[in-house]
Amino acid sequence: MCTHTPKCPSAASPDREAAHVVAAHPEQGWSLLCNAVLLFEDTGELLPDGRIVAPHRPVAALV
Repeated sequence: MCTHTPKCPSAASPDREAAHVVAAHPEQGWSLLCNAVLLFEDTGELLPDGRIVAPHRPVAALV
């Protein structure tokens, strides 16, 4: 699906969120990446095969 050079990471790779945005809908809270991953503003993801990746926001360090 990706026509960028260099190729964007696949939906199966750990750095899949680094793919280019092809459709952004911030008012609805999601973006479609060129590797067919739906990325939500809460950092959750919907992969092309239907699997869900739970939100993975960084946890602030305790002081």
